[in-house]
Amino acid sequence: MLNAVIVRAPWAWPAMRGPMRRFFDRTAPGWDDRTGAGSADHLAALAGALLHVKPAPERALELGTGTGEGALLIAREFPQASVRGVDISEPMIRAATAKVGLDPEGRIAFRVADASHLPYQDESFDLVAHLNMPPFIRESVRVLRPGGHVIVASSWGEATPFYTPQSVLDWGFAKRGVEPISVGEAGGGTYWVGRRTPRPE
Repeated sequence: MLNAVIVRAPWAWPAMRGPMRRFFDRTAPGWDDRTGAGSADHLAALAGALLHVKPAPERALELGTGTGEGALLIAREFPQASVRGVDISEPMIRAATAKVGLDPEGRIAFRVADASHLPYQDESFDLVAHLNMPPFIRESVRVLRPGGHVIVASSWGEATPFYTPQSVLDWGFAKRGVEPISVGEAGGGTYWVGRRTPRPE
């Protein structure tokens, strides 16, 4: 239901934001151990999707990063990219930041932010990824450069709590100029990869 609201009635999100933030604030301690975040099963769908992102992005963003495992995978797969992760939960972001350690170049960074109102300028990223996260389509496309990629991955396919059907993703993103380029399965999960129409040369 939450996914349907965010895609079809995003104006209703502010009423849900507070309860969602409080839920993840409470559950952040021990999150990785309880959910398997960072395990091969958890990351397989995102890893499969990243194989379709070509050329490699210079700047990547993960929405709803939680404890940062998805963003860290993106950073490993694209070692030249600057990677950012955002989440509405401050305890989650603290946990993610603790995993980065010493990063003098600031290649990987996390911050508290609402995915419906991102603190980034238009066309700031070549890749915007969602892992087990409702797709905030308008903001994802706003910060995506022409020719850039969007990923929506679900670790356990339709059994994922925040699962969005392919038909909904096709419809929602196409309205904003992002067409699907790959849909597939990896591990026990599924992924959708779209590309924003490049700017005419």
